[in-house]
Amino acid sequence: MNRFERFPEPHGEADVRYLDGEFRILRPGSFVRCAVTGQPIALDELRYWSVDLQEAYADPEAVLTRVRALAGR
Repeated sequence: MNRFERFPEPHGEADVRYLDGEFRILRPGSFVRCAVTGQPIALDELRYWSVDLQEAYADPEAVLTRVRALAGR
């Protein structure tokens, strides 16, 4: 998503494709869920995601938790 795109009307969970430095909304919604905590993340507050895993994260701690879990496999 870039600064010229409008955010969808607030209703439900969005389906998002995570890209390098941006994301693309595939199905409109107002939030996505953190892959680690399950916490809803408003699209305008989404800052952390994994392109490889196609997952969103609520905060840096959630990212670290996921990285540690993957390293322990």
